[in-house]
Amino acid sequence: MTPFPSPAEELRVLDAELRQLDARRVFLLTRRAWLVNALYTAAPVSGAPTAPPARRPEATAPNVQNVLLVLGGVLLTVAAIAFTLVSWGHLGIGGRALVLGGVTVAALGAPWALLRRGLRSTAEAVSGLGLALTVLDAYALHEVAFAGADGTGYAAAASAVLAAAWAAYGLVLRPAPGAADPAVSWSALALPLPLALVAAQLPLLLWTFARGAGVEAVAAVLLVTAAADTAIALRVSLRPVRTVAVVGAFGWGAWGVASAGWLSWAAAGPGAAVRAAALLALAAAIALTTARFAPKPALSLGTALAGGLLVVVGAGGVARSVLPGVWTVPAHLLCGTALLAAVRTRAPEPVRRGLVHASRVVQGLAVATTLPTVVVALLGPVGRIERVWSGAPADARAAVTLDVPWPPNPATVPLVLAVVAGVLAVAARTVSWRTPALVGALVLAWATALVLPPVLELPFTAGLVAQGLLVAAALGLAVSVRSAEPGLLRAPLPLAGVVLALVTSVSLALLSLATEAATLTVLATLTALFAAAARHRRTGPLTAPAALVHATALACAIGASVGWEPRHTALLVLAVPAGAALLAARLGDSPLTIPVEAAGAAAGLLAIGLSATHPPLLALTLALCGVIVMGTAVRPDRRRLGHAATVLLVLASWVRLAAWEVGSPEAYTLPVTVPALLVGLLRRRRDPAASSWTAYGPGLAVTLVPSLVAAWGDAHWLRPLLLGAAALAVTLLGARHRLQSPLLLGGATLALVTLHELAPYIAQVVDALPRWAPPALAGLVLLAAGATYEQRLRDARRVRDALGRLT
Repeated sequence: MTPFPSPAEELRVLDAELRQLDARRVFLLTRRAWLVNALYTAAPVSGAPTAPPARRPEATAPNVQNVLLVLGGVLLTVAAIAFTLVSWGHLGIGGRALVLGGVTVAALGAPWALLRRGLRSTAEAVSGLGLALTVLDAYALHEVAFAGADGTGYAAAASAVLAAAWAAYGLVLRPAPGAADPAVSWSALALPLPLALVAAQLPLLLWTFARGAGVEAVAAVLLVTAAADTAIALRVSLRPVRTVAVVGAFGWGAWGVASAGWLSWAAAGPGAAVRAAALLALAAAIALTTARFAPKPALSLGTALAGGLLVVVGAGGVARSVLPGVWTVPAHLLCGTALLAAVRTRAPEPVRRGLVHASRVVQGLAVATTLPTVVVALLGPVGRIERVWSGAPADARAAVTLDVPWPPNPATVPLVLAVVAGVLAVAARTVSWRTPALVGALVLAWATALVLPPVLELPFTAGLVAQGLLVAAALGLAVSVRSAEPGLLRAPLPLAGVVLALVTSVSLALLSLATEAATLTVLATLTALFAAAARHRRTGPLTAPAALVHATALACAIGASVGWEPRHTALLVLAVPAGAALLAARLGDSPLTIPVEAAGAAAGLLAIGLSATHPPLLALTLALCGVIVMGTAVRPDRRRLGHAATVLLVLASWVRLAAWEVGSPEAYTLPVTVPALLVGLLRRRRDPAASSWTAYGPGLAVTLVPSLVAAWGDAHWLRPLLLGAAALAVTLLGARHRLQSPLLLGGATLALVTLHELAPYIAQVVDALPRWAPPALAGLVLLAAGATYEQRLRDARRVRDALGRLT
């Protein structure tokens, strides 16, 4: 007999076969999709048939169904509105009420039958129509039975009734047992509960409008509504309801906070300020509660930040109503600083961070209000440049307000800066960003000391002494602070100290221009302070050149004090580059060497500029600069400066010849050229690798350039002839011995002499030519150059390479 399996065993076998069939079907579908994609992407083979493209629907069936249902519901709603408002026809009051009520009851009852048949989307559309009809019922009821009632008050009551009715309707339609969709865990339909929450937003607000309440009552109602929405958003898990609650909480809350903030700002007395502060406290409580229970850390941080700011605004508004206006910023700053106490509470980490961020925002805004005073105190002395030694001002404030007005309410500026500096200094003990906190505290402490003299209207001399002490303190801090990094750029705190000292020294130097004695004293003091700070290796790269700059300014001030002309003062200024050269020679390869030499070079350029209006002194200045540079070029690592020294000495000789108005410069230049060429010849014999520019360039230039200038101004033929012959000889010698300097200097001189001699004939030829000839010639030249452009580039490269191979 054939044994039959048990039902359980047969069910197991069937399930296994069905799983195999499903797996095989998935494999076949995947393979089919790959083949279709390969047919579309691969290039068709010649003669091979191509499969026709399969048409894919652009919209799924559920989407099409939803669109049709929504469109049908909207059309029916529009028809119902038109029927209610316009087309009553011949029906009386009772008939109209019966028609509209019957349609509403039918629309609200139909979803039960549709849900039992599994037509959930259709039930959603019909329920939406029914809910819309209830609004029309409320309107019809007002027109029929409550025509004399206030419209706003009736709308408040109707919205409350509709909200309760819609919520009950949504809760009555319970989902079927075992429903796994979270979207229908509260109700079988998705529309009634969110719409009920939307209607619930209006009753309180409309009621306040109906009662003619003031701004304070409206703000309170807005915040209460926002609080209710917040509670729903935090407790209800249904996504559509939560979305409506979040939008309502943020919208009503923002409106309520704006109203309360305006009330706090416009409060005429302590009573109004206290009422506005109570509203802001309610908003802060809502925000902090949201931060406490918010599921996301980012939301918790943002709402805690907003709550902290609202607390500060409310408390600051009360303080502003009872204190003078000058204490407004300190009062808000005190409230913001008090928020830092949240760090020691047991609140969640995002809440504490949000309150700390709120405190930082308040402190930043408080510091921003002090910026005008700090800027005036720092940059106000710039106006002294046009009023040098015009007399001491009345006090420190008058000294910085020459061209700019003094900001209003500056009395508490030092207090604000000092408080924030103290907060940063205390925070530096515990926070991870210790170095930035210390740097910020240092900058704010410096700003406090900077604005203190003009704020207190101290005497002018006391203001100078205070800024001088500030420079000394900043330099002392930069020198005394220990850092693991040897370089200044990698030590933020010492670097900040040096930069603040430099900035203060510039302001102090400008401020001292009021009187002669103050200028000399301040510049001498600043030079000594920066020179002392330059002895430390870490601060030297910035303080050493600063000392030289102040010494240069001191030299100019001394020259002006004794009544010297600027050209005579240039000789005194040259003491700075001379000292810089001696100091750089002692420093060797120290990091201070290059900054010191750069500052000395800048002082030398200033000296040349000061003496530029007097040729004899300009020649002397150039010669002295050349001597200083020549002394620097003696060092093995500065040999290249010998070229610059040569140029300076040659320029000095040329300027001296021009100042003497020498008609025959050769009588003065040849005695220099011959020994210079002999020295260069000996140099080349001892060192064949020496450049011809170093050996022969200075000697040739001393004679050729002045002679060329004289030949261009000479109307006779003898000087150009002799100079051209000498230039030709120099050029041929350079070409014979393959020397770059004689070849180029001689060739350039010969070409310029030839051009000078041929200039009259060229002018005659140009005058004889017709007007169209020069443009035509220029066009031919451009065409030729364009046609042979690549060849000309190769020729230029060959010439460059040939010159480069010369010594």
